[in-house]
Amino acid sequence: MQFGKLALLAMAGLAIGHPGVHEPTSYNALSKKSFLHNAKRSLNLCADHLERRGVNARAKARRAVTVAKYRKRGRVARDTDKVVNTSHHSSLNVTPNTSEYELFAKNPVCILAPEGEIGPFWVKGELVRSDVRDGEDGIPIILDGQFIDINTCEPIQDLYWDVWNCNSTGVYSGVQSSMNGNGNDATNLDKTSLRGIQKTDADGVAQFKSIFPGHYDGRATHVHVIAHVGAQEQANKTLSGGHVAHIGQLFFDQDLITQVENTYPYNTNTVSITENADDHVVIVETEDSNSDPFFEYALLGETVEDGLFAWITLGVNVSASYETSNAATLTSSGGVSE
Repeated sequence: MQFGKLALLAMAGLAIGHPGVHEPTSYNALSKKSFLHNAKRSLNLCADHLERRGVNARAKARRAVTVAKYRKRGRVARDTDKVVNTSHHSSLNVTPNTSEYELFAKNPVCILAPEGEIGPFWVKGELVRSDVRDGEDGIPIILDGQFIDINTCEPIQDLYWDVWNCNSTGVYSGVQSSMNGNGNDATNLDKTSLRGIQKTDADGVAQFKSIFPGHYDGRATHVHVIAHVGAQEQANKTLSGGHVAHIGQLFFDQDLITQVENTYPYNTNTVSITENADDHVVIVETEDSNSDPFFEYALLGETVEDGLFAWITLGVNVSASYETSNAATLTSSGGVSE
């Protein structure tokens, strides 16, 4: 039995709350040991179900098609110690000539990832769009996420995947803060690069074209994620309604980060790099568990500069609900600080 890596999100709500009721919950109020036991049991039950339904087979085929497409084009227009020292690069000696079927034939094992934190720079009101690059320099990356309901073992259709990360030199768009690049640059409020939202399809899948994130003081390289459930897309490409079933962060292998940071413009950033093993969010999400909130990845060419394809399967408890805090709001007139 092979079953794609399931980074289990939305820690609260497994045993509390009722269908249709979305009370804000907190993982701190739950027993981590009890949660991990129940979640692992749920995911074990999901494995056979997803295999029978053909979800895993379709995931392999989809990822293979995406990699083949962008290889032809070239560039795109568990406990903490164990997790951070585990390679998420394909176990194969992947080259541009490696069969995509071979690349995705072996899925990683089921993994659990605890609920993470939202961070200080979420912007409310970002747009539904798949290409979030906005002309940013850096290494192109395709992010592929598949969302599974841990209670029904079914793909979550019409979930809205909200992502954001800093640019190649460690600055977030959409916010003005002394902690974020030039704190006097008010024009940054109106920028939307590397932020966007996508709706999952019938297989619970959404993809983004983005740029591999850089780094800033005190944090390892990461991508922020929010899962919106029950939301509706408006005519202006923003969301309304629904609730947030997950808030968290996803990470990359340190070896991959090192390769990226040796390229331009990442290597112009003089701020010291915080490695995964020293990052407080990585530690909180992985300590005393088999959690692994790291992307699997493959190169799209001979070198990292040719681009990356990164994928992860995310288990979500859709009945969980979390409060969000935003640094700014994107309006029709531009960004507004909170």
